[in-house]
Amino acid sequence: MAVGLGILAVAVSATGSGIASLWGDEAASLLSAQRSLPSLAMMVQNIDAVHALYYLGLHVWIGLAGTSPFALRFPSAVAIGLAVTGTVVLGQRLRGLRFGILAGVIAMVLPRLTDVGSEARSYAFTAAVAVGLTLLVTIQLQAPTPRRRLWVAYGALLVFGTLLFLWVALVAAAHLLVLLLVRSGLLRDALVTVGASMAAVSPLLLFAFLERDQIAYLGTRQAFDATAILVTPWFENPGVALAVWPLVALGAGLAVHEWVRGRYGSTSASASASASAGTSLLPLAWMLVPIVALLASSAVVAVFTPRYLAMCAPAVALLAAAPLDALISRSLRRRLLAPGAVAGIALLVVLALIAPVWAAQRTPYAKNFSDWAVISAEMTVLGHPGDAVVFDDTVRPSRRTRLALNTYPAGFVGLRDITLKTPFAASSSWYDQTYTLPEARALGRLDGVSRVWVIEYALPGAVDDADIAALKLAGFHQASSVRLHRSEILEFVRG
Repeated sequence: MAVGLGILAVAVSATGSGIASLWGDEAASLLSAQRSLPSLAMMVQNIDAVHALYYLGLHVWIGLAGTSPFALRFPSAVAIGLAVTGTVVLGQRLRGLRFGILAGVIAMVLPRLTDVGSEARSYAFTAAVAVGLTLLVTIQLQAPTPRRRLWVAYGALLVFGTLLFLWVALVAAAHLLVLLLVRSGLLRDALVTVGASMAAVSPLLLFAFLERDQIAYLGTRQAFDATAILVTPWFENPGVALAVWPLVALGAGLAVHEWVRGRYGSTSASASASASAGTSLLPLAWMLVPIVALLASSAVVAVFTPRYLAMCAPAVALLAAAPLDALISRSLRRRLLAPGAVAGIALLVVLALIAPVWAAQRTPYAKNFSDWAVISAEMTVLGHPGDAVVFDDTVRPSRRTRLALNTYPAGFVGLRDITLKTPFAASSSWYDQTYTLPEARALGRLDGVSRVWVIEYALPGAVDDADIAALKLAGFHQASSVRLHRSEILEFVRG
């Protein structure tokens, strides 16, 4: 059942994943992965060290599968399949197979996981690693005596996960809290394991500190409101949040109740039996500790964005499944139809609310409203060999229309990129370095050009006057324009 649901989860995340245009963060993934290994090593010493391992893996993958949007995103779908498989196994250990299946089904369709499962970033992998770490801790807690090989496996997986993305270490912090509460005898070995793992990744921690300004913008762009904290991290949609949060709250209550009953309900219970009952706290701590830590840290340095919490989404699925499993269990035990019917109806309501969100994630402009695929398709029709093309480099790097050329190059074959200064592969940043249009004109790059296509990032009414003024000084006038979703293509001809 675990493997079957995992395969189905791969299909759920992968289906339609190539439809949406690539966006800024995915462009960073693609351009970084396309570099040679020496070039990638040079870049991560300047930016994105926390994503270096993912970029390295993607570098190998695109050498085998190519760079189409579907190919780029497919590894993330596989990672979600692994996360769902692990969630089923973990749920079986916590409460039984039925509970594991319910949790796996919810995880499979949870909007945050279907989103990162169709995105070329590392967040789907962090979810899979978090499930694996929690499963190892659960096995350790349920064992009558500590098993050293489990700590070795835990340390190795924690190193891998932290290298994959730094904040996976916060899942280990959640585990330490649970060990303190339910089986403190294991805490020393756990602290040694986590400490050794953090020592092993200390170079990454140093790079992350030195490159912290890279995400400083989160402090001004990220709103710390109820939506950012209660909706976006796991549900994306307020309707889904309203439906699932009551289940999560009930699941949290059940977890605390079982821990209290296991710890204080019987004085004769063994330490391992009490700890086994305390494993119900794992999903709750796994969900809460990372978000609390990120929010608290953001008071000092900007580190919070909801997508980082994809690693906690399987915990949300486990908590939401707990009351449904309890209702079905009561229905079977007492031979009552009503509790089981309520659980079934609740699950169907959740799935019905999630379906439109899943579909919306697979529309052409779903990824941050990016329309680079459409730009490339338009330029395939509009452009002619020898024409020049100019991109809007006045916006932040992740929105520059030049990324349409980098991510969908087929539409720009034969066109002259007259403002390119340093290609991304030779740059210490992940993106191209460019000249302004007046600088390019001074370098003679407009010589012999009779038509220029200017591609602007265009919110309503936005126009790059500098490019237009430079072209007019060079003897060009505007001949046509095409308005797209978040961009505009302007045609200028000489004479």
